[in-house]
Amino acid sequence: MSDASTAAPPVKASPFHNLEVLWVRHWNDQLFSFGVKRPEDFRFRSGEFVMIGLPGEDGAKPILRAYSIASPFWAEELEFFSIKVEDGPLTSRLQKIQPGDSVLMGKKPTGTLVLDALTGGERLWLIGTGTGLAPWLSVARDPETYSRFKQVIVCHTVRNVADLAYRDFFSHEIHDDPLIGDEAKAQLTYYPTVTRERFETPGRITDRIKSGDVFADLQLPIGFSPNSDRVMLCGSMAMIKETGELLESYGLKEGSNAEPGDYVLERAFVG
Repeated sequence: MSDASTAAPPVKASPFHNLEVLWVRHWNDQLFSFGVKRPEDFRFRSGEFVMIGLPGEDGAKPILRAYSIASPFWAEELEFFSIKVEDGPLTSRLQKIQPGDSVLMGKKPTGTLVLDALTGGERLWLIGTGTGLAPWLSVARDPETYSRFKQVIVCHTVRNVADLAYRDFFSHEIHDDPLIGDEAKAQLTYYPTVTRERFETPGRITDRIKSGDVFADLQLPIGFSPNSDRVMLCGSMAMIKETGELLESYGLKEGSNAEPGDYVLERAFVG
């Protein structure tokens, strides 16, 4: 019998990185963020998503879900922003992770919430609900964002004031960013809205678009212009559908990686 016939079969490479959890932050009983060590060979574009998960229990297959990367492309660690679902197959376990634990991450980032999928414009709207804020944490820290657009507006709609995770970051901490702090201070506007509690800008972002309040608050012409406005959408299916229809009514056209346009949405999170 030859050596070749007795050699062990080659070990199949894992489709996942096994990454150490560096930190965890619980914003409230519904939301948390965590950071993991970035693999040296992992490259992505700001705004893309990747599969995140945990090994299956009792020998079952790993459980994975799509998560937007909340870090910019140049960051040395990868950050993620998640909801907590008590009986969720993944988040019921993921919310219990601690520094030093491990999570699984896919090796192939992808997505349409990237600057490459938009044509040129003057004003970039980053509109998200809930954890749909995550990709804007990435895009808003990318130097190219400020070189391509004169104004960047981050709109974040949540149910309760306590759900405004990263409010302090977008309000002032980003101004101290060593790479884009000065640009953000001059060009970035943060516009949060709250639907279930008293707040200075109450209601859903879609309602404030329809009423014209968002434009009045920001001292902008009413409506979106195909000539100047570019929009990214991430969050609830209802918001994405309604806002997409509003944008189309103003003449904006949906774009993609293959054919850049006036607005983009992430279909991976829309079912």
